[in-house]
Amino acid sequence: MRRAWLGCVLFGCLVVAPAVHAQVPLRQVIDKEVKAVWAKEKLTPPGPASDSVFLRRVYLDLVGMTPSYEETTAFLKDSDPKKREKLIDKLLADPRFASQQAHAWDLVLFGRHPQNIDATRKRDGFKKWLTEQFVKNEPWDKITQKLLLAEEEGSELFYVQYRNAPEEAATAVSRVFLGTQLQCARCHDHPFEHWTQKDFFGMTGFFVRLVVIDAGGTPTAKKYKIAEKSTGDVLFAGSVKDLKPGMKGEPVKPKFLGGDVLKEPPLPAGFKEIDLKVKPKGDLPKPVFSRKAKLVEWLTAKDNPYFAKALANRVWAQFMGRGFVHPVDDLSEKNEPTIPTLLKAISDGLIDQKFDLKWAIREIVNSEAYQIADIGPVTDALPRYYERARVRPLSAEELMASLGVATGNGADWAAKSQGATVEYMLRFFGEPNDGQGHFQGSLAEHLFLNNAGAIRALGQARKENLADLILASKEPWEAKVDRLFLSILSRTPSDTERARFV
Repeated sequence: MRRAWLGCVLFGCLVVAPAVHAQVPLRQVIDKEVKAVWAKEKLTPPGPASDSVFLRRVYLDLVGMTPSYEETTAFLKDSDPKKREKLIDKLLADPRFASQQAHAWDLVLFGRHPQNIDATRKRDGFKKWLTEQFVKNEPWDKITQKLLLAEEEGSELFYVQYRNAPEEAATAVSRVFLGTQLQCARCHDHPFEHWTQKDFFGMTGFFVRLVVIDAGGTPTAKKYKIAEKSTGDVLFAGSVKDLKPGMKGEPVKPKFLGGDVLKEPPLPAGFKEIDLKVKPKGDLPKPVFSRKAKLVEWLTAKDNPYFAKALANRVWAQFMGRGFVHPVDDLSEKNEPTIPTLLKAISDGLIDQKFDLKWAIREIVNSEAYQIADIGPVTDALPRYYERARVRPLSAEELMASLGVATGNGADWAAKSQGATVEYMLRFFGEPNDGQGHFQGSLAEHLFLNNAGAIRALGQARKENLADLILASKEPWEAKVDRLFLSILSRTPSDTERARFV
């Protein structure tokens, strides 16, 4: 079974004409802007994808696995001209959609290897919490608020990976939610951008008072609470090259990125900080003034110059393979977007639609640009102007689920077969690419697919799985081969393929 699959998605917005205020569907805005850049760059796209290619692409994009034999045959036989639109609505309402979105954003927030061992271990509680947000179709600004306030059970783990490392938290929040890379300004003023060390430490000041508190649980499912002190500041002593032994630096007040210094009221007379090293009983003490709350309020505000733009670029990249700005988290002045008008339209649309990601995704995958074919002379895995569908390998989770669906053993076969299977799959297939379109295959992957007992077992006849159905069927071998292709590749074989397999 081929690991690489071809998919592309475009993300758009609601555009309001200044004269008549007529709402233009986002999918139309997408197609207009993308076709305009094709014309400007003298590019010839390959036309729309076939039903089989579209079907496989949209299933993997929206629910994280390939379609079953029954789902494939039902769609291919359907003659309704609106069947693609109806399928999209069906998949967006499928519980697997929420799980797939949680999987995608979990990797954005943590990656495969978080720096803190407490966040590296099983984070099932966080994934469950995040999935629940997408089940409710919670707007992205609300999810962000909950995540960074870290007051709901399950939401706290994001901060756990930055325990006692406020500089790392500032870097991560700026990169993920603001699309801005500040790490170069940690040791010196940024050499290529206008960010200074004081900008970096100003953002760090919002996290320096946070304290991670163990709240019980089991070794594999620990619980945490995030407390916030009322005192404590970042100390700034200048450029790293100018530091001398014993230099402690001066306190730096929190400062919104590209904005003002946080106005903070003085502490009450005689104030004494609570010792958070002692596990508090009951509810956590509240700070006199919450820097964390002020940061969240600013970050998710409609007039924040970074938040909507960073989200639009990141979700576009999730489906298209690359953002208008590439890399996806580097929205700098010197990194010009490929289609700036569409990036702005998406950002404005997200604000207008109150950060409804499902609305945006629905419009994207209904566009002609998303449904473009995966053929043509372009060899780039992530075409710059989206003139052909992207190429990407499946994630480990998508591969596990798709193997189970294709062979009729169930999407959760890995978890049920043996405990080590999931661990092995994540180890060998956890990072199939580097985000730049380069496939990161390895000998270990090849050996695992060819020799692992759990993989070989998928091809053994079990009650009503693919091998059993083919062996027990009284149909001619031509029909059996068709079922094989439809189950595994979501398409019928060519005449040459059919003859060869028979």
